[in-house]
Amino acid sequence: MHDKQFPLVSVAIITYNQKEFLYECIESILEQDYPNFEIIVADDASTDGTQDMLREFNRKYPAKFVLRLAEKNLGITANSNQAHFACKGKYVAWMGGDDLMLPRKLSQQVAYMEANSKCIICYHDLEIFESPSQKKIGLISERARPRSGTVRELIRHGCFMGACSVMIRAASASKNGFDTRVPIASDWLYYIRTTQFGGYIHYLPSILGKYRRHASNVTSSNKGQVMENSSLQDHFISCGILLSEFPEFEREIRFRISDLLYSSRHYNDYAKTLMYSYAAFKMKFSLVNFIRLLFSIFGIRK
Repeated sequence: MHDKQFPLVSVAIITYNQKEFLYECIESILEQDYPNFEIIVADDASTDGTQDMLREFNRKYPAKFVLRLAEKNLGITANSNQAHFACKGKYVAWMGGDDLMLPRKLSQQVAYMEANSKCIICYHDLEIFESPSQKKIGLISERARPRSGTVRELIRHGCFMGACSVMIRAASASKNGFDTRVPIASDWLYYIRTTQFGGYIHYLPSILGKYRRHASNVTSSNKGQVMENSSLQDHFISCGILLSEFPEFEREIRFRISDLLYSSRHYNDYAKTLMYSYAAFKMKFSLVNFIRLLFSIFGIRK
């Protein structure tokens, strides 16, 4: 009955062993002023009582929840697909089980997308806070320059959107879901395939969510970490897939690979820092990369 004025939004939550955080996440969704949404929760075989808590939510709010409760651990990408294929809404709002919505998030994003039919992805700013202290660390926009544009900008600059700020138009969503060849950080490739046939990405400057930093963040890392099994490695895998599928974007992909190589340098290993910086320069000849190489040669951190 809400469909015309308030189209259905599927709020898709990916979670694993986040019971305490997940409760807060769900409560922040239930407090939204938007009247027509379903909550899809894909739990990856948690062992901390998460699934029992979700069944209780389901009993308390009949017809509001769609639960995908794995019996064995699937991994992040496969679990994300459990949520992706369960969504029935016109729009899908992605959430991590440890993150929070702020008031009017859903209503503001839907209002923009309803008024702008060519918008395929809408995202917003996020407050970053530390758990358990609740201390505000900063804003996502202070760490990654907000961008609007098309698939070309998304390929060139990487995943500049905070994952729990993203709302997508479901009709354009990647038909095959998340690519299982990318085990952890598969969202960038998913967004690219969602925008590959046209439309644009729009940034709302409002702070409409909170991103939690804690010891168990899967993709949290320090510069200089070992490449193996890191989210950086997943982005290199994605670039290889992109080169094979989208040769028309070869220039943008090379630009992205260059940035990834520079991000892979090891501050505590001069030889590796120089090696990665030189590889980035060779991949993409530019003044910026030349300056980066000089910084590496002279041991200047940037």
